[in-house]
Amino acid sequence: MKKIGDFETNLENIDEIIGKLESGELSLENSIKEYEKAMKLIKSSSEILDRAEGKIIKVSENDGEITFEEGDV
Repeated sequence: MKKIGDFETNLENIDEIIGKLESGELSLENSIKEYEKAMKLIKSSSEILDRAEGKIIKVSENDGEITFEEGDV
């Protein structure tokens, strides 16, 4: 499993874990370990989304000139 932090990587790792869990080939102990990894990835992904949600790009037109301004929600 790759490091936690990159949203897309987290999603890929979560998909891998779901595949392992759905296969039914893991022991109960390993299933629990994989579930815990997935929950950490989900938490990290949620935090990434929360940070992204906190930033918006405001587009305003001023005298025919478009400006981009980063702001917080």
